[in-house]
This record gives sequence, structure tokens and C-alpha cells, in this order.
Amino acid sequence: MASAAPLKDARQLAEHAKTPFPGASPEYEAARRALLAEEIELRRHSTRVVAQRRALPPGPVIEKAYKFKEEHGFDAELIDLFGDKDTLVAYFWMYGPQRQRPCPMCTNLIGALNGNARDIRQRVAFKVLGRSPVGRQYEFANERGWRDIQFVQTVGDDYARDLGLLNPDGTENPALTVFRKDGDKVRLFWASQMTKDMADPGQDPRDSPDLAPLWSVLDLTPEGRGENWYPKLQY
Repeated sequence: MASAAPLKDARQLAEHAKTPFPGASPEYEAARRALLAEEIELRRHSTRVVAQRRALPPGPVIEKAYKFKEEHGFDAELIDLFGDKDTLVAYFWMYGPQRQRPCPMCTNLIGALNGNARDIRQRVAFKVLGRSPVGRQYEFANERGWRDIQFVQTVGDDYARDLGLLNPDGTENPALTVFRKDGDKVRLFWASQMTKDMADPGQDPRDSPDLAPLWSVLDLTPEGRGENWYPKLQY
């Protein structure tokens, strides 16, 4: 296999950029080129992280027989959630039976993923797991107009508790987990592990990359994502 061509210096590549509208000051042009070089480096770093993730050695076998109610209300085990795929992407959202309404942040993310769910499922199995009865989850999905998300109920709290998603006061935390089928067994491939104690000063805890396009769009703006603004279930 031929080796990849060496990468060009990001600052040199940034020199090819052209501001799409006339009248930019020299200060703007210089600052934009410097930013573009950093954006190129960020893209390259993200590519390296993705490759490092794909190269993870086999994760632990999931020995516990977790129980679920799948989207049609039938009993299921973890391996059943794969369907005909070898990989399962499972997002646990904060909509336990104690909540009158689901978490607005989870809702925002799932709403965005709903638009891509059919495409995602061409490659991998994709499920949203919640502690509320599966019918209750679908009732909220119908309210939001979600048509392509497949919801699953976690039966009992072992799954949430083992992933550290249940707090002592009964509140929940979200989590994204990727499983890989290995014959008749299931292995952990990757799980989000950026906990609150890993958050940088002045920032909310979040994974990288952040799957929610809301924040990616706001990060492009002069105002940014703000310090105290969060999405709501309704405005």
C-alpha cells in the first residue's frame, strides 16, 4: 500500500483563500488566513482522532443480560438491537418515568438526528434508549414530528446504573455508546467518557465532536453559543 503524500503546511494552504466580498481590510484578511490555518489543523486533528478511535483494540464483552423493550414493545436483549448490522449506536436520553417532559438538550439532539436516522441506519443500527415505557417515548416523538428515530425502553435500571447515568437523587445523565457484534457476543467499542470533572473552566461538559449541530452553527457566529442560553422544548 502506497504511503500517503506528506501534508502541506496549513499556513501555506491558507494563503490560497479569497474573501468572497470586496472591501476587506488588511487586518481582516490576515486574521482570517490565520484562522483558516487553525481550521485546517483542526480538521487534520479530527481525522487523526477518528483513525485512533477506529484502531481501538477489542473492548470488553458485555456479560450482563440487559433487558429492553424494543420499538414494537417486544422483549429484547442487547444483541437483538443490532438487527442485521454489526455495529449499534445507542444514545441514552434523559426521559425517565420521573420526568414530566424529556430533557430539552436531549430533545434538541434527537431532533437533529431524526433528520439523518434513515441514512445512519444504512450503515449501523441506531437506537435511542430511555427509562420511560417505549410507548411514552413514542408519544413524545409523535408530538415532535419525529418519524425516523427508533426508541427502546431499558427494562430495570441496570443499564443506566452500570453506565453511571443515574444520580443519587434519581436524575439522569445522557450517554452515547457504540457496541460491536462479535459472533454471538457483544463488545463495547466506544463510550463517551468526558464527565463533568473533565470540563474546561467556564464551559459546560461536552463531548468532542459535539453531535448537536445547534452548537456548531452558533459557534460560527459573532455571538457564539452564549454563556447561559440553552434550547427549550417550546418558545
